[in-house]
Amino acid sequence: MNKEFFAAIAQVSSEKGVSREVVLDSLRTALAAAYQRSYEAEDQDIQVDVDPTSAKIRVIRTQTVVEGEAQHPNELSLAEARERKRTAKIGERIVEDVTPENFGRIAAQTAKQVIQQRIRDAERDKVFQEYAGRQGDVMLGVVQRVDPSRAIFLDLGRIDVQAVMPASEQIPSEQYRPGQRVRVLVLEVQKVPRGPVQIICSRANRAFLRRLFELEVPEIKNGAVEIKMIAREPGQRSKIAVHAVQGGVDAQGSCIGQRGMRVMNVVSELSGEKIDVVLWDPEPAKFVENALSPAQVLSVRIDEMDRTAQVVVPDRQLSLAIGKEGQNARLAAKLTGWRIDIKSKSAVDRSEPQAELAATGTES
Repeated sequence: MNKEFFAAIAQVSSEKGVSREVVLDSLRTALAAAYQRSYEAEDQDIQVDVDPTSAKIRVIRTQTVVEGEAQHPNELSLAEARERKRTAKIGERIVEDVTPENFGRIAAQTAKQVIQQRIRDAERDKVFQEYAGRQGDVMLGVVQRVDPSRAIFLDLGRIDVQAVMPASEQIPSEQYRPGQRVRVLVLEVQKVPRGPVQIICSRANRAFLRRLFELEVPEIKNGAVEIKMIAREPGQRSKIAVHAVQGGVDAQGSCIGQRGMRVMNVVSELSGEKIDVVLWDPEPAKFVENALSPAQVLSVRIDEMDRTAQVVVPDRQLSLAIGKEGQNARLAAKLTGWRIDIKSKSAVDRSEPQAELAATGTES
């Protein structure tokens, strides 16, 4: 090995963005493997010492001194050990320089292959660390292809990563086509033994909605407003509960924006998904009332034991409170964590006299 070789290592380190020590470590591993294979020393304890300053390489074999005959290539009898070192003792480790004059073409080729593989591994580790730090971020990708399983493969601008959005992470109402630009949430980053780093993306996850509001609403980004809860049915409707951390800030108004522009920008990104922004409240009854917005609520009675909220609404508001196919009530229950039982005012009024009769045991 000459100085030009080490200059090439420095160049590889610079071009690939891999530390010089990682490349040198790859070289040590490669040369040790090349020696063991070429000189039938697979069972021997072989280490390679590389001095990049002098461009010197030494192959070192270590053997342990044992009593009696050696039974393993890593063992050395006491008599053999004392031929190399007169003061050798049982249990001592004897180090010997076994550097051959020429590794040969096979050894050099093996070293080259291992170095290349280690460099690829180091590059993959670097990419993994880069994207692992972006988990939970929103990125812009371009649809490459749609798999028969409906998985969407995306180009994030790097050839050393493979981004995929499974069918379960897509908004059901959306159709994707090659060349289309889409914003996605980096949901999970996976490192596989071979091939590019795998990135699982999502547009259906609740965290995607949270990040969109963080990007759209400065008050959320700077901590003046906090998103406390999110309930979402992707592509259809979502509810977010917000709370003002900083006094004097209108949490709901900040998220909606002037003339509703902020929330409409998020709605547009989600292909028309309806979004209700409601105020979070530490009082369960008040929070349930807010969560059923836009319906008007007359009263809420909380049953702590059953985790149930008994809600009374005006007759004309009953269908709005329940929502189409129960969606409004369902999302409100997910948002608050309470099971919600909604009744109209007239239904409650009709049941009250019956309840009184049952309690007194009298008949008219």
